[in-house]
Amino acid sequence: MNSPIFDLVGVGLNATDTLIKVAHFPAYGGKVAIEAEVLSPGGQVASALAAAAKLGKRVKYIGTVGDDERGRVQLDSLRETGINLDDVEVREGCPNQMAYIVIDESTGERTVFWSRPDCLRIHPNSITPDKIACARMLHIDGHDTPAVEKAARVARELKIPVTVDVDTIYPGFDRVLGFVDYLVASSEFPARWTKESDPFRALEMIQKEHGMAVAAMTLGAHGALARVDHKFVYSPGFVVDCVDTTGAGDVFHGAFCYAVLEAMPIAQALDFSNAMAALNCTRLGARGGIATLAEARALMVRGERRAHADFAAAARRA
Repeated sequence: MNSPIFDLVGVGLNATDTLIKVAHFPAYGGKVAIEAEVLSPGGQVASALAAAAKLGKRVKYIGTVGDDERGRVQLDSLRETGINLDDVEVREGCPNQMAYIVIDESTGERTVFWSRPDCLRIHPNSITPDKIACARMLHIDGHDTPAVEKAARVARELKIPVTVDVDTIYPGFDRVLGFVDYLVASSEFPARWTKESDPFRALEMIQKEHGMAVAAMTLGAHGALARVDHKFVYSPGFVVDCVDTTGAGDVFHGAFCYAVLEAMPIAQALDFSNAMAALNCTRLGARGGIATLAEARALMVRGERRAHADFAAAARRA
């Protein structure tokens, strides 16, 4: 087999967001004036790839976009990062995935209202081995489950490591997890998937059932937790002046892919990914604050950490 052309290939979602800044989120039934409105590209896999590309990796995106203005904004943004778009399908007469994201300026937290029409669905027959074989690593989400399952299966057959970003229970996703090497889920996913409220036990159950090398979860401002080599590693989050949390998890995943490709130890990989996610929160938009390698390293050296006492203590005992 020829040497890989790309460090990272991603299959999954993109979205073009309308960011709405308000001084504070209103109570139910209330109203509040809009401070600013911004059109901003985002999406789970697309933003992760943008982060990896900014860090210097050779990246290709496999996905679909609509042929409307939001689709054009998305494509322009991905092109600007240098991501290869040869395997992106532009669907005629189909609007791109979109979201209205209300950002509370007092906290930086956001509330998301989103829509993705079925005409954007990625079909499994569009995932051919040659589109995956060119990669050193595959990154997926779970939305178009049959398509990402096929991509992950092809990657496993080719001995290409697979990372996954998942925050929702998708029917049939158990078939995907069997091909995953690095699971980095949302804080809610392990408990929802296993019906086990203890996150340590839930990650252990997922890892033992599906055999991935790393089973991890992001913890928002409190960092990330991972199980690897039969032990837990906890990495506290970094304290920054938060403007907008949109896309923090996506940037974490892009940074994590970079870290794995660079063969960082898991503790360092989590620290680095937390730093990149935190720095993205200092700017507006899902990709507004994607940092450089130097900026992330500087935060890792000098940054203040926000540890969750219970996670830190439990990880030391585990």
